[in-house]
Amino acid sequence: MKVLELKALRGPNFWSIKRGNLIQMTLDLEDLENFPTNKINGFSERLQSLFPSLYEHRCSEGKPGGFFERVKRGTWMGHVIEHIALEIQSLAGINLGFGQTRGTGKAGIYHVVFEYAEEKEGFYAAQAAVRIAETLIDGGSYDLETDIFEIKKLWMQERLGPSTNAIVQEAKKRGIPAFRLDEEAYVQLGYGCRQKRIEATLTGCSSSIAVDIACDKHRTKKILTGAYIPVPQGEIVSSVEKLKEVIDVIGYPIVLKPVDGNHGKGATINVESWEEAVKGFERAKLYSEKIIVEKYVKGKDFRVLVINNKFVAASLRTPASVSGDGHHTIRELIEIVNCDPRRGKGHDNVLTCIEINDVCLEYLNKQGLNLDSVLSAGRICYLKPTANLSTGGTATDVTDEVHPSNIVLFERAARAIGLDICGVDVMAPDLSHPLIENGGVVLEVNAAPGFRMHFEPNSGTPRNVAQPVIDMLFPEGTDSRIPIVAVTGTNGKTTTTRLMAHMAKAAGFVTGYTTTDGIYIGNELVYKGDCSGPQSAETILKDISVEFAVLETARGGILRSGLAFDQCNTAIVTNVAEDHLGLQGINTIEKLARVKSVVPESVNINGYAILNADDDLVYAMKENVKCKVALFSLFSNSDRIEQHCSQGGIAAYPEEGYLILRVADHIVPIEEMQNIPITFGGKADYNIANVLAAMLAAYTNNIRLSVIRTALQTFVPSSETTPGRANIIELNDCTVMIDYAHNPHGLKALGKFINSFEQSCKVGIITGVGDRRDKDIIALAEEAARIFDEIIIRHDEDMRGRSKEEMDELLTTGIREIDPAKPIQFIGCECDAVEHAILHRKPGSLIVVLVENYVAVTECVLKHQSQALQSLTCLKRAV
Repeated sequence: MKVLELKALRGPNFWSIKRGNLIQMTLDLEDLENFPTNKINGFSERLQSLFPSLYEHRCSEGKPGGFFERVKRGTWMGHVIEHIALEIQSLAGINLGFGQTRGTGKAGIYHVVFEYAEEKEGFYAAQAAVRIAETLIDGGSYDLETDIFEIKKLWMQERLGPSTNAIVQEAKKRGIPAFRLDEEAYVQLGYGCRQKRIEATLTGCSSSIAVDIACDKHRTKKILTGAYIPVPQGEIVSSVEKLKEVIDVIGYPIVLKPVDGNHGKGATINVESWEEAVKGFERAKLYSEKIIVEKYVKGKDFRVLVINNKFVAASLRTPASVSGDGHHTIRELIEIVNCDPRRGKGHDNVLTCIEINDVCLEYLNKQGLNLDSVLSAGRICYLKPTANLSTGGTATDVTDEVHPSNIVLFERAARAIGLDICGVDVMAPDLSHPLIENGGVVLEVNAAPGFRMHFEPNSGTPRNVAQPVIDMLFPEGTDSRIPIVAVTGTNGKTTTTRLMAHMAKAAGFVTGYTTTDGIYIGNELVYKGDCSGPQSAETILKDISVEFAVLETARGGILRSGLAFDQCNTAIVTNVAEDHLGLQGINTIEKLARVKSVVPESVNINGYAILNADDDLVYAMKENVKCKVALFSLFSNSDRIEQHCSQGGIAAYPEEGYLILRVADHIVPIEEMQNIPITFGGKADYNIANVLAAMLAAYTNNIRLSVIRTALQTFVPSSETTPGRANIIELNDCTVMIDYAHNPHGLKALGKFINSFEQSCKVGIITGVGDRRDKDIIALAEEAARIFDEIIIRHDEDMRGRSKEEMDELLTTGIREIDPAKPIQFIGCECDAVEHAILHRKPGSLIVVLVENYVAVTECVLKHQSQALQSLTCLKRAV
């Protein structure tokens, strides 16, 4: 077997609209294509022995053990690898269930698709599944535990921490989109101007001043004292001498901690001797130059969570500990506790593994114990002086026990510091009595407090503490999304995208849009290049200024990565024609239509899929969408339009020189086509279709008809507004048209427009695209032969795997099929071909350049236009 390609899909895709995270592996079975599983001796038995848990895979049989039945009857190895990849993730604690294996159309080559949690672990699972299958085929033994360990490690390294993940999951539950902005915990919730950002439990609304104050424990104490909130007595020191002075005033026991520490790092509590105090001072010095020395307050350690100045939850924190059984040593008891599957490293799991370090050894020594001590049955031994979960502590929910006066006090503490999400550390006998009565104190407040002790306590009621965070960021009635119009199809995408963006800008929106020309925000070109894929779309959706997004969405990006968005408001499908077939496993026009249909199927239930009623494949997409549908047609008498509108639908079409919007039986003339420059007086049918689609998209996004009308009148085709789309440059005795048409469908549509020109001689400068099928290149040449009187064949700079001679031969074959006598010239360089056509032009001719390098060709033609104007000026002066 050979893995030909491995890629990660991250949004709605060809395989699934709902499941965005999919690994797609292209697998060549090679000789195994002739050996299904029932023809490999002992394979089924070895598979069941290594993976007894695969019994739960129902497969197409729909019952436990169904997959094993398929293996016994005979199935191909790609299918087996799909199930293995899912199962090894499951054994690592990642419960996923979606997978598919489909042929690519080439014998022995399959697409194996399965869910993943994090990208690196997904790639590892794919490669491990192939290794496992090969070993089982050969009859060898396999160390499965190593793969499971590695998958789990990669998952832990990549995934969001528990607190951040809780917020993200709560957002998704409410339909708020979320995606990571880096490899850490920086996350965007929402799109464009309606987005909010978080990093762990810090939000974009968190005051940087408040965070700074919370990180300075001395300043925090001063502010809390000024707000009459009880805090322990103490001072800040930076030398051993000053430490002695403070101890002489406040007395033992004391606590030492770094001014800017967190998670209990560098802290030493319940210090009762000068020797311990010096050690604690030196430990705190590792984290901060300045050390807080304060009176140790006896009591229990509580963490209180205040969000948006409202009390949310409270937990009793207990330091890491073990319970004796009279047999095991403390070291062994720690190992037993750390075997709890809920424990992991750092903040990866609900609980943290207990680490044996100097602090632990010192704390045991203080109790007269060491790691080899055996505790009597039932004796509790605390291993750390602090109760932080990050050092192995545990938590018990006590939210319902907090006294109302304490709730008010904690909320005042959060307001005093100014944190929108605030963790308040409290030492008190309990929280069920007011602190001012039981002697309790606020030790400190924390920015970015951990949530895991609240939503998954060791005991007590779990609290959904992410809910008030989302309530704060997105109050009821606040939208997290901006309007997104996604445009797909074979031809017309870019023009339709640009026109729709023009309408959105005319409506007053800050508009971001992506095209094959670049990324635009407002009127600025942010990046130049082919930007019709998901990465470019994300650039728009991440920009906080963007109020309206229009995204050209090409098949390549859908197949490569999926969509950049989980849902859109509107999808336009212009058409589906034979282009790019034979690439990426898409061998038929029906499969190509399936790729395009990903976009309308991703429209939210209240949005619109705007479909071409004249295209059978596009029209059929209405059967699978969950949203509303609007149709456009070039024919006012279309039966499909009539049926749709008779059922209350929305449609657009041209009639008697006007563009018509029809809502059920209500007909609204929008504008005369002669007043819409991009239709070239109604001669360019393909642009009329683009206008109808964009008009419907604008209307269904509540853009006023008066704005739509004005936008249509002011969208003038030019090298600025529609570069490479029927750009016409007049010379003194001929006309040059520059267009990106590169497939038979696009050229045929352009040909109808070209035939409306009165020029006596029409010259076409053409080429084929190297990675297209022979028949597609020949078909393009046939269309060219029907349109042009003379043809010049040129070459692209990137021949995409074809030789120039092969391309010339295919194009010539197509031309000769239509007209054996058609004049053909061969001039390889694009600009040379344009120069030749202009210099040898016949007066009154039309030269059409099917362009690759739009900028270079335009400069070439404009140079000749300038020379022609200069000649005309000189002639007038002479006269």
